[in-house]
Amino acid sequence: MRDTKESRLLLVLLIAIAFALITVDIRGGRNSPVDGARQAAATVFGPVEDGLSSAVDPVGNAVSAIRDSGERHSRLATLEKENAALKAKLGSDDRSRSRLNQLDSMMKLAGEGQYGIKGAQVVAIGSAQGFSWTITIDVGASDGIKRDMTVLNADGLVGRVTTVGPDTSTVLLANDPDFTVGTRMEGSDELGFASGQGDRPLRVQLLNGKAEVKKGDRLVTFGSESDKPFVPGVPVGVVSRVDPSGGGLTRTLYVTPYVSFTKLDIVGVVVQAPKKDPRDEVLPSKPKPVPTPTVTVTVTPSTGANQGGGQSDQSQSDQSQSDQSRSDPSQTDEPQTDQQR
Repeated sequence: MRDTKESRLLLVLLIAIAFALITVDIRGGRNSPVDGARQAAATVFGPVEDGLSSAVDPVGNAVSAIRDSGERHSRLATLEKENAALKAKLGSDDRSRSRLNQLDSMMKLAGEGQYGIKGAQVVAIGSAQGFSWTITIDVGASDGIKRDMTVLNADGLVGRVTTVGPDTSTVLLANDPDFTVGTRMEGSDELGFASGQGDRPLRVQLLNGKAEVKKGDRLVTFGSESDKPFVPGVPVGVVSRVDPSGGGLTRTLYVTPYVSFTKLDIVGVVVQAPKKDPRDEVLPSKPKPVPTPTVTVTVTPSTGANQGGGQSDQSQSDQSQSDQSRSDPSQTDEPQTDQQR
Protein backbone atom coordinates (compact mmCIF):
# COMPACT_ATOMS: atom_id res chain seq x y z
CA MET A 1 0.00 0.00 0.00
CA ARG A 2 1.21 3.40 -0.96
CA ASP A 3 1.75 5.99 1.67
CA THR A 4 -0.94 8.42 0.55
CA LYS A 5 -3.36 10.75 2.27
CA GLU A 6 -6.19 8.26 1.79
CA SER A 7 -4.21 5.37 3.32
CA ARG A 8 -3.35 7.48 6.33
CA LEU A 9 -7.00 8.43 6.83
CA LEU A 10 -7.99 4.76 6.54
CA LEU A 11 -5.39 3.78 9.18
CA VAL A 12 -6.64 6.47 11.55
CA LEU A 13 -10.21 5.34 10.98
CA LEU A 14 -9.36 1.68 11.74
CA ILE A 15 -7.54 2.66 14.92
CA ALA A 16 -10.53 4.76 16.02
CA ILE A 17 -12.87 1.84 15.33
CA ALA A 18 -10.59 -0.51 17.34
CA PHE A 19 -10.58 1.83 20.34
CA ALA A 20 -14.36 2.20 20.07
CA LEU A 21 -14.83 -1.59 20.07
CA ILE A 22 -12.48 -2.00 23.05
CA THR A 23 -14.42 0.65 24.95
CA VAL A 24 -17.78 -0.95 24.16
CA ASP A 25 -16.38 -4.41 25.13
CA ILE A 26 -15.08 -3.18 28.47
CA ARG A 27 -18.31 -1.37 29.35
CA GLY A 28 -20.48 -4.29 28.26
CA GLY A 29 -18.71 -6.84 30.52
CA ARG A 30 -20.25 -10.29 30.12
CA ASN A 31 -23.05 -8.86 27.88
CA SER A 32 -20.59 -7.28 25.48
CA PRO A 33 -21.99 -6.99 21.90
CA VAL A 34 -18.65 -8.21 20.54
CA ASP A 35 -18.57 -11.39 22.65
CA GLY A 36 -19.86 -13.44 19.75
CA ALA A 37 -17.14 -12.12 17.47
CA ARG A 38 -14.54 -12.93 20.10
CA GLN A 39 -15.69 -16.54 20.41
CA ALA A 40 -15.73 -16.90 16.63
CA ALA A 41 -12.17 -15.59 16.47
CA ALA A 42 -11.12 -17.97 19.24
CA THR A 43 -12.63 -20.86 17.30
CA VAL A 44 -10.75 -19.91 14.17
CA PHE A 45 -7.39 -18.85 15.62
CA GLY A 46 -7.26 -21.14 18.72
CA PRO A 47 -5.73 -24.19 16.93
CA VAL A 48 -3.18 -21.92 15.30
CA GLU A 49 -2.17 -20.52 18.70
CA ASP A 50 -1.87 -24.04 20.17
CA GLY A 51 0.35 -25.09 17.32
CA LEU A 52 2.55 -22.07 17.69
CA SER A 53 2.69 -22.65 21.47
CA SER A 54 3.72 -26.28 20.98
CA ALA A 55 6.46 -25.19 18.63
CA VAL A 56 7.71 -22.41 20.88
CA ASP A 57 7.46 -24.19 24.29
CA PRO A 58 10.53 -26.48 23.81
CA VAL A 59 12.62 -23.45 22.98
CA GLY A 60 11.34 -21.62 26.03
CA ASN A 61 11.87 -24.69 28.22
CA ALA A 62 15.38 -25.06 26.90
CA VAL A 63 16.13 -21.41 27.62
CA SER A 64 14.67 -21.80 31.12
CA ALA A 65 16.67 -24.99 31.70
CA ILE A 66 19.86 -23.27 30.62
CA ARG A 67 19.11 -20.35 32.92
CA ASP A 68 18.31 -22.71 35.83
CA SER A 69 21.38 -24.80 35.07
CA GLY A 70 23.54 -21.72 35.26
CA GLU A 71 22.00 -20.81 38.59
CA ARG A 72 22.52 -24.35 39.93
CA HIS A 73 26.09 -24.37 38.70
CA SER A 74 26.73 -21.02 40.36
CA ARG A 75 25.17 -22.28 43.61
CA LEU A 76 27.21 -25.49 43.44
CA ALA A 77 30.39 -23.52 42.89
CA THR A 78 29.51 -21.33 45.87
CA LEU A 79 28.90 -24.38 48.07
CA GLU A 80 32.17 -25.94 46.95
CA LYS A 81 34.01 -22.77 47.86
CA GLU A 82 32.30 -22.67 51.24
CA ASN A 83 33.17 -26.33 51.90
CA ALA A 84 36.77 -25.76 50.84
CA ALA A 85 37.00 -22.75 53.14
CA LEU A 86 35.48 -24.78 56.01
CA LYS A 87 37.87 -27.66 55.44
CA ALA A 88 40.79 -25.25 55.34
CA LYS A 89 39.59 -23.71 58.59
CA LEU A 90 39.18 -27.10 60.24
CA GLY A 91 42.58 -28.18 58.99
CA SER A 92 44.08 -24.98 60.26
CA ASP A 93 42.41 -25.50 63.63
CA ASP A 94 43.74 -29.07 63.86
CA ARG A 95 47.21 -27.89 62.96
CA SER A 96 46.97 -25.06 65.47
CA ARG A 97 45.92 -27.51 68.18
CA SER A 98 48.84 -29.78 67.28
CA ARG A 99 51.26 -26.87 67.46
CA LEU A 100 49.85 -25.73 70.78
CA ASN A 101 50.32 -29.23 72.17
CA GLN A 102 53.92 -29.30 70.91
CA LEU A 103 54.58 -25.88 72.39
CA ASP A 104 53.07 -26.86 75.75
CA SER A 105 55.18 -30.03 75.91
CA MET A 106 58.32 -28.13 74.93
CA MET A 107 57.68 -25.48 77.58
CA LYS A 108 57.25 -28.23 80.15
CA LEU A 109 60.60 -29.76 79.17
CA ALA A 110 62.25 -26.32 79.28
CA GLY A 111 60.77 -25.71 82.72
CA GLU A 112 62.11 -29.01 84.06
CA GLY A 113 65.60 -28.20 82.77
CA GLN A 114 65.40 -24.48 83.62
CA TYR A 115 66.22 -23.56 80.02
CA GLY A 116 65.33 -20.12 78.69
CA ILE A 117 64.08 -20.79 75.17
CA LYS A 118 62.88 -18.83 72.16
CA GLY A 119 60.10 -20.66 70.32
CA ALA A 120 60.40 -21.00 66.55
CA GLN A 121 58.72 -22.68 63.61
CA VAL A 122 60.45 -24.75 60.95
CA VAL A 123 59.93 -23.01 57.62
CA ALA A 124 62.23 -25.05 55.38
CA ILE A 125 64.37 -28.17 55.30
CA GLY A 126 67.81 -28.42 53.78
CA SER A 127 69.86 -25.39 52.89
CA ALA A 128 72.00 -23.83 50.21
CA GLN A 129 75.05 -25.27 51.95
CA GLY A 130 74.62 -28.72 50.41
CA PHE A 131 72.76 -31.91 51.15
CA SER A 132 73.33 -31.84 54.91
CA TRP A 133 70.59 -32.52 57.43
CA THR A 134 69.51 -28.97 58.24
CA ILE A 135 66.37 -26.96 58.83
CA THR A 136 65.57 -23.26 58.61
CA ILE A 137 63.64 -21.62 61.45
CA ASP A 138 61.82 -18.29 61.50
CA VAL A 139 63.91 -16.54 64.18
CA GLY A 140 67.23 -14.78 63.74
CA ALA A 141 69.56 -12.11 65.04
CA SER A 142 66.67 -9.69 65.59
CA ASP A 143 65.24 -12.25 68.05
CA GLY A 144 68.48 -12.65 69.99
CA ILE A 145 69.60 -15.83 68.23
CA LYS A 146 73.34 -16.44 67.96
CA ARG A 147 75.57 -19.07 66.40
CA ASP A 148 76.21 -22.28 68.42
CA MET A 149 73.01 -22.23 70.44
CA THR A 150 71.31 -25.50 71.42
CA VAL A 151 68.03 -26.32 69.66
CA LEU A 152 65.48 -28.70 71.21
CA ASN A 153 61.82 -29.61 71.01
CA ALA A 154 59.32 -31.40 73.20
CA ASP A 155 61.18 -34.73 72.77
CA GLY A 156 64.81 -33.74 73.21
CA LEU A 157 67.90 -32.61 71.32
CA VAL A 158 67.24 -31.32 67.78
CA GLY A 159 70.63 -29.77 66.88
CA ARG A 160 72.60 -26.56 67.04
CA VAL A 161 72.44 -23.18 65.28
CA THR A 162 75.11 -22.84 62.57
CA THR A 163 74.09 -19.77 60.55
CA VAL A 164 72.14 -16.71 61.70
CA GLY A 165 70.39 -14.18 59.49
CA PRO A 166 68.35 -11.12 60.45
CA ASP A 167 65.05 -13.06 60.66
CA THR A 168 65.94 -16.73 60.04
CA SER A 169 68.55 -19.22 61.20
CA THR A 170 69.96 -22.55 59.98
CA VAL A 171 70.08 -25.49 62.37
CA LEU A 172 72.35 -28.52 61.88
CA LEU A 173 70.37 -31.57 62.99
CA ALA A 174 71.80 -34.09 65.44
CA ASN A 175 71.59 -36.92 62.89
CA ASP A 176 73.89 -35.16 60.41
CA PRO A 177 77.22 -37.00 59.85
CA ASP A 178 79.09 -33.77 60.72
CA PHE A 179 77.28 -33.45 64.05
CA THR A 180 78.97 -34.49 67.32
CA VAL A 181 77.76 -33.95 70.88
CA GLY A 182 79.11 -35.00 74.27
CA THR A 183 76.82 -37.42 76.12
CA ARG A 184 76.41 -38.75 79.62
CA MET A 185 74.82 -42.07 80.53
CA GLU A 186 71.92 -42.01 82.96
CA GLY A 187 72.82 -43.44 86.33
CA SER A 188 76.37 -44.58 85.59
CA ASP A 189 77.52 -41.14 84.33
CA GLU A 190 79.67 -42.80 81.65
CA LEU A 191 80.80 -40.17 79.15
CA GLY A 192 80.98 -40.44 75.38
CA PHE A 193 80.52 -38.71 72.06
CA ALA A 194 77.48 -39.20 69.81
CA SER A 195 77.70 -38.70 66.04
CA GLY A 196 74.90 -38.56 63.46
CA GLN A 197 74.42 -41.24 60.81
CA GLY A 198 71.58 -39.83 58.74
CA ASP A 199 68.48 -42.00 58.97
CA ARG A 200 70.29 -44.60 61.11
CA PRO A 201 70.72 -44.54 64.91
CA LEU A 202 73.33 -42.26 66.47
CA ARG A 203 76.76 -43.82 66.97
CA VAL A 204 78.20 -43.29 70.44
CA GLN A 205 81.80 -43.89 71.49
CA LEU A 206 82.08 -44.37 75.26
CA LEU A 207 85.37 -43.28 76.78
CA ASN A 208 85.39 -46.32 79.05
CA GLY A 209 85.88 -49.49 77.00
CA LYS A 210 84.82 -51.65 79.97
CA ALA A 211 81.67 -49.72 80.77
CA GLU A 212 78.63 -51.85 81.56
CA VAL A 213 75.91 -50.83 79.13
CA LYS A 214 72.70 -52.58 78.19
CA LYS A 215 69.89 -52.05 75.74
CA GLY A 216 67.38 -49.48 77.04
CA ASP A 217 69.91 -47.27 78.84
CA ARG A 218 69.37 -43.55 78.23
CA LEU A 219 71.67 -40.65 77.42
CA VAL A 220 71.57 -36.87 77.87
CA THR A 221 73.88 -34.10 76.68
CA PHE A 222 76.98 -33.61 78.82
CA GLY A 223 77.21 -29.91 78.06
CA SER A 224 79.94 -27.72 76.59
CA GLU A 225 82.23 -25.07 77.99
CA SER A 226 80.24 -21.87 78.56
CA ASP A 227 77.16 -23.91 77.49
CA LYS A 228 77.99 -23.46 73.79
CA PRO A 229 77.09 -25.15 71.59
CA PHE A 230 75.31 -27.51 74.02
CA VAL A 231 73.66 -27.05 77.37
CA PRO A 232 73.64 -30.04 79.77
CA GLY A 233 70.81 -32.45 80.50
CA VAL A 234 68.93 -32.42 77.19
CA PRO A 235 67.56 -35.92 76.35
CA VAL A 236 69.44 -37.54 73.46
CA GLY A 237 68.09 -41.07 73.05
CA VAL A 238 67.90 -44.72 74.12
CA VAL A 239 70.54 -47.41 73.59
CA SER A 240 69.29 -49.84 70.94
CA ARG A 241 72.45 -51.95 70.37
CA VAL A 242 75.81 -52.46 72.09
CA ASP A 243 78.86 -53.77 70.26
CA PRO A 244 80.73 -56.52 72.09
CA SER A 245 83.66 -55.23 74.10
CA GLY A 246 86.89 -56.07 72.30
CA GLY A 247 89.17 -54.91 75.06
CA GLY A 248 89.75 -51.53 73.38
CA LEU A 249 90.01 -48.18 75.02
CA THR A 250 86.47 -47.19 73.92
CA ARG A 251 83.17 -48.97 73.47
CA THR A 252 80.69 -48.45 70.65
CA LEU A 253 76.93 -48.39 71.05
CA TYR A 254 74.01 -47.23 68.94
CA VAL A 255 71.31 -44.92 70.21
CA THR A 256 67.81 -44.32 68.85
CA PRO A 257 67.20 -40.55 69.21
CA TYR A 258 64.12 -39.26 70.97
CA VAL A 259 63.54 -36.69 68.21
CA SER A 260 62.01 -37.67 64.86
CA PHE A 261 64.04 -35.51 62.49
CA THR A 262 61.56 -35.90 59.63
CA LYS A 263 58.62 -34.52 61.64
CA LEU A 264 59.91 -31.22 62.97
CA ASP A 265 57.55 -28.27 63.28
CA ILE A 266 57.85 -26.35 66.57
CA VAL A 267 61.33 -26.06 68.12
CA GLY A 268 63.00 -23.94 70.76
CA VAL A 269 66.39 -22.23 70.76
CA VAL A 270 68.04 -22.16 74.20
CA VAL A 271 68.94 -18.49 74.67
CA GLN A 272 69.63 -18.85 78.40
CA ALA A 273 71.44 -21.85 79.91
CA PRO A 274 70.34 -23.34 83.26
CA LYS A 275 72.13 -22.15 86.40
CA LYS A 276 72.93 -25.75 87.34
CA ASP A 277 73.12 -29.06 85.50
CA PRO A 278 69.64 -30.66 85.54
CA ARG A 279 71.31 -34.10 85.29
CA ASP A 280 68.60 -36.68 84.51
CA GLU A 281 65.58 -34.62 85.57
CA VAL A 282 64.53 -33.81 82.01
CA LEU A 283 64.40 -37.44 80.85
CA PRO A 284 60.87 -38.78 80.36
CA SER A 285 59.44 -41.14 82.95
CA LYS A 286 60.35 -44.76 82.39
CA PRO A 287 57.45 -46.98 81.38
CA LYS A 288 56.25 -49.17 84.22
CA PRO A 289 56.87 -52.89 83.63
CA VAL A 290 53.73 -54.88 82.97
CA PRO A 291 53.47 -57.79 85.46
CA THR A 292 53.33 -61.26 83.93
CA PRO A 293 50.10 -63.00 84.97
CA THR A 294 50.57 -66.27 86.95
CA VAL A 295 48.26 -69.11 86.00
CA THR A 296 47.48 -71.74 88.68
CA VAL A 297 46.06 -75.05 87.46
CA THR A 298 44.01 -77.11 89.96
CA VAL A 299 43.28 -80.75 89.07
CA THR A 300 39.94 -82.08 90.35
CA PRO A 301 39.66 -85.94 90.46
CA SER A 302 36.71 -87.41 88.61
CA THR A 303 33.97 -89.58 90.21
CA GLY A 304 35.30 -92.78 88.68
CA ALA A 305 38.72 -92.09 90.06
CA ASN A 306 37.24 -91.55 93.55
CA GLN A 307 35.38 -94.85 93.37
CA GLY A 308 38.48 -96.63 92.20
CA GLY A 309 40.44 -95.07 95.02
CA GLY A 310 37.84 -96.21 97.55
CA GLN A 311 38.03 -99.78 96.31
CA SER A 312 41.79 -99.69 96.49
CA ASP A 313 41.65 -98.47 100.07
CA GLN A 314 39.24 -101.27 100.98
CA SER A 315 41.53 -103.85 99.38
CA GLN A 316 44.47 -102.52 101.32
CA SER A 317 42.41 -102.77 104.57
CA ASP A 318 41.42 -106.38 103.85
CA GLN A 319 45.01 -107.30 103.05
CA SER A 320 46.17 -105.76 106.34
CA GLN A 321 43.62 -107.74 108.33
CA SER A 322 44.69 -110.96 106.59
CA ASP A 323 48.33 -110.38 107.43
CA GLN A 324 47.41 -109.70 111.06
CA SER A 325 45.41 -112.93 111.25
CA ARG A 326 48.33 -114.96 109.99
CA SER A 327 50.60 -113.45 112.60
CA ASP A 328 48.09 -113.99 115.50
CA PRO A 329 46.63 -117.53 115.63
CA SER A 330 43.99 -116.47 118.10
CA GLN A 331 42.39 -114.40 115.36
CA THR A 332 41.73 -117.44 113.09
CA ASP A 333 38.28 -118.95 112.80
CA GLU A 334 39.45 -122.65 112.76
CA PRO A 335 38.55 -124.74 115.92
CA GLN A 336 41.45 -125.76 118.16
CA THR A 337 42.12 -129.44 118.84
CA ASP A 338 42.34 -130.99 122.33
CA GLN A 339 46.05 -131.38 121.98
CA GLN A 340 46.33 -127.75 121.27
CA ARG A 341 44.28 -127.03 124.33
